[in-house]
Amino acid sequence: MQRIQTLSNQFNHTIAPPASNVTYPWVMKYPDCFPFEQVGNLKGKTVIISGGSRGIGLAIGIRAAKDGANVVILAKTVDPHPKLPGTIASACAEIEKAGGKALGIQCDIRFEKDIQAAVQKTVETFGGIDIVVNSASAISLTDTESTDMKKYDLMHSINTRGTYLMSKTCIPYLKKSSNPHILNLSPPLNMQAKWFAPHIAYTMAKYGMSMCVLGMSEEFKGQIGVNALWPRTSIATAAVQNVLGGDSMMQASRNVEIMADSAHVILTSCHKKTTGNFFIDDEVLASVGVKDFSIYRCDPKFTDSQLAPDFFI
Repeated sequence: MQRIQTLSNQFNHTIAPPASNVTYPWVMKYPDCFPFEQVGNLKGKTVIISGGSRGIGLAIGIRAAKDGANVVILAKTVDPHPKLPGTIASACAEIEKAGGKALGIQCDIRFEKDIQAAVQKTVETFGGIDIVVNSASAISLTDTESTDMKKYDLMHSINTRGTYLMSKTCIPYLKKSSNPHILNLSPPLNMQAKWFAPHIAYTMAKYGMSMCVLGMSEEFKGQIGVNALWPRTSIATAAVQNVLGGDSMMQASRNVEIMADSAHVILTSCHKKTTGNFFIDDEVLASVGVKDFSIYRCDPKFTDSQLAPDFFI
């Protein structure tokens, strides 16, 4: 629990934002721009998103819907949760309001039959699958002695196994698409001990998603674009609010739209040329000319250098 306590203390809401002349080495400087080759928008494309009823997954779905995409929301939440906003029905309503066609399917990605049924329903409804976004994830930032095996199994079943199974089940249909993509919301692979020591079980589970990118991008090179996307800063989601630091951490975060906009850049690029990458959200947007990231700050009092870095950056 020490890791969570440290994050929470760092951004206590009673403390004013850091002085504007303070800078941190994790802040994006001038990255080498990735040569994205855009191939149109997502109009008419079918995007299936695990964990799409809230947060980053839903934001990516709404951004795709603005192009006129078919968005399939896979999630477990049918009835409103007391602490977590959003249900499958509310997510679908937002997708349709944004201009897309929505299909909501109750699905627990730990179970193969659930995924198979969801994929079959997607194909029956929209005729195929163009994009898979593996957003569903479980988190427990606990050290080895504090992590019970139930939490360990949950993280590995959803993060690593769920991502692998979702991708595997959709691949036959992705191969038929003109510009297929798999996008995993997972961090860059870095085998330094400092990324593992505070929360080994969680890091292993998230790196499992990233290893799917490493392997599948090569296995399906030229057929499917397979990439990872990760935020540079904390993102204002329910997990940050309820697990990582509450209101103070939310203030020092960027909003979900930065992940949605960067995902859109990746998913509208050529699958043959954009594959095997571990992208960071603001570097993606900088590559296509975005210079002002202030619109993504949850609290305008915080400058980019004062935001909370993600714990894998």
